[in-house]
Amino acid sequence: MDKSLINHLEANFTKAYQAELFFVNDEAVLTVGARNMHDLLRSLRDDTKCLFAMLVSICGVDYPHLEKRFEVVYNLLSLKNNARIRVKVKLAEKESISSVRDLFNAAAWYEREAFDMYGIKFSGDVDLRRILTDYGFTHHPLRKDFPVTGYEEVRYDIEKKEVVYEPVKLDQEFRDFDYLSPWEGDFAKQILPGDEKAFDNLAMEEKVKDEK
Repeated sequence: MDKSLINHLEANFTKAYQAELFFVNDEAVLTVGARNMHDLLRSLRDDTKCLFAMLVSICGVDYPHLEKRFEVVYNLLSLKNNARIRVKVKLAEKESISSVRDLFNAAAWYEREAFDMYGIKFSGDVDLRRILTDYGFTHHPLRKDFPVTGYEEVRYDIEKKEVVYEPVKLDQEFRDFDYLSPWEGDFAKQILPGDEKAFDNLAMEEKVKDEK
């Protein structure tokens, strides 16, 4: 990011919106409170020296051990300045954050995804529906406390001739693996066609073992 743009952000945005500016891998990051987020994003979009007019994505991050467990991240791009900026907002589980659909049309799908995956609520979004999970789904699968197996499994019942939801049943304590891959088990010692280098390496390993 250009030095003059950095100075402009520090002079006109950090104090005005009670935001903190820092850098990660040379990319600017602004942390701001939920109350000031909407106005900050509007200014980043409309300010003639910034013009961060493209919303690249909105995503969520879950830190369940923190009081404000969620972090809502807005990634913006300025084509004029060839620069990116990231805006982060911390949010408690029962808190909501203002929708930015009135600022960026692309926010509609991103906010629905964050709601679906994390349960983050965007006040003012008139179409906050699930977008990736099924209609009857009630949980949020990207939360850290959501089990990998999920809570329900879906199958088609031939007798009922419909899709049914049932609690997940794991009858075995551990999963069984056959290890049939080029990197695991006895199959790893087999040489695939055209892999002469692997054959040479294997021969060298066997020779070293014999010498020992």
